[in-house]
Amino acid sequence: MSYRRVRAVASRAVSATTQATIIGDVDVREAEAIVEDGKLLVAPSALSAALGWTLEAQGLCRGDVCVPVRDPSALFSNGRVDLEAVAHALGRLAVVDADAGVMAMSADPATRRQALGLSAPAFTLDDLDGSPHSLDEWRGRKKLLFAFASW
Repeated sequence: MSYRRVRAVASRAVSATTQATIIGDVDVREAEAIVEDGKLLVAPSALSAALGWTLEAQGLCRGDVCVPVRDPSALFSNGRVDLEAVAHALGRLAVVDADAGVMAMSADPATRRQALGLSAPAFTLDDLDGSPHSLDEWRGRKKLLFAFASW
């Protein structure tokens, strides 16, 4: 294979158009994206279709909610919107596999914190002597639950 052909193949792999799948906290969306340097980039007009957010003067907006963005230019790469940069600007975790055309974006921080609540469901376990003990026996006191498995 000649150098010229290798270079042409490499440049196509770096900047290719794909139908991207964006997995959000509520839904799964499809959007036409450009894969460039490991990033999924969409046209500014396609941001709403891709993530459900629009870039306005006051920041990233969805309905009545707007998240201020200090440096809107940081969301762009070659005139297109970097989906991972938008996720981070929204305070969300994101995982991108640009080659596969897939991005997964977490729920907002408040929802993630709520999901990690510190209350355990009611349960009853036997101790080493076979006597049952309920979690409710220690209500109002701090507890340490130690679990062990031999496998």
